[in-house]
Formats: sequence, structure tokens, C-alpha cells
Amino acid sequence: MNGEEELIQRAINLDPRAFGKLYDCYYPRIFGYVYRITGDYALACDVTSETFLKAWVKIGAFRWKGISISSWFFRIATNELNQYFRRKKYRPQLLSDHFPGGWTTAQEPSDPDQDQPMLRLERLEAYRKIHALLKTLPPVYQEVIALRYFEELSIPELSQILHKKQGTVKSLLSRGLQRLKKLMWDTATDGIA
Repeated sequence: MNGEEELIQRAINLDPRAFGKLYDCYYPRIFGYVYRITGDYALACDVTSETFLKAWVKIGAFRWKGISISSWFFRIATNELNQYFRRKKYRPQLLSDHFPGGWTTAQEPSDPDQDQPMLRLERLEAYRKIHALLKTLPPVYQEVIALRYFEELSIPELSQILHKKQGTVKSLLSRGLQRLKKLMWDTATDGIA
């Protein structure tokens, strides 16, 4: 039994210290996933806390059965997000709320010493634009894209987390990315016209 398996077994036996170590290990990833979906820090804190509370309550029911503990945590978080969206009768915000001035393209820095900060700033701005567009997609596409590309999970892991066949996950990814690309294209061409 490796170290993580031993921790999980101790947590299943309701050892709070063991569960605390799992919490410390996985909280940042689960919080990051939830935050990327919601874009709201306080809400992400609440959903992540609820995820780990439910995990603690249900840890005795966890069985390996081919699913990792991280996939189990992501599954609980995904269920919590789905409950939130159902309760809120999710309505995406308008793009104009996020980009009142339209798209802007960053200029190449003329000073080589400024390359790193400018590159980081461009990446942050690109992330913000993509995140804003991602939030306009239906939740199922947000989840699958965030888990695959931000959390860097494999298709089999996504299949376990989302309770969907691998083919369905691939299809959701493909359709979600097509919609995201179309939104990016439409937004970029709106700025030109």
C-alpha cells in the first residue's frame, strides 16, 4: 500500500488527521477548478468547503473501484456546481459586461527586459478573456473544458468524474471547444467591424 492509499484507508476509518492531509493535498486543485467555473472567490470557497464536508461525511463509502480519490473529489465538486447552477437558474452574463471596449491586442514590448512581465500580462489577459467566454457556455461544457485543460485531467479521469462514457466526454469536449472558438471568432470580428 502506498502513502496515499494508507492515508485514504485511515480516512475511511474516520481518522481526522488522515482526512486533513488529503484535504491539504487536494483543496488547492478542487478550489482552482471551482473558481475557474464560477469566477467568484467567495462562491468558490463555499462550494469547495461543501465538497470536502460531503467527502468527509461519505469517506466511509469510498471504494477504489478504479477511481482515484482526486477523481472522487472532482466528482463531488462537479455535483455541487451542478446543484448551484440549478438553484440559481443559471443565466450566463453578456460578453459586453466583460469587454465593454472590445478585444485589444497587446503590442510587442520594445525592451527585452520587459518581455517576461509583458508575457505574463498577456497570458493573464488571454486567460481572463477565455474565462469570460467560457462562462457563457452551458455548465456541462464549462466543466469538461475546465477539467481537461485547466486541471489537465485525462479523458478516463473525466469519464469517472462526470459519470459519462469516454466517447461522450470526447464529444462534449469537441462541441464545447467548437462553441468556444466560435465565440472567440465572433468577439474578435466584432472588434474589427
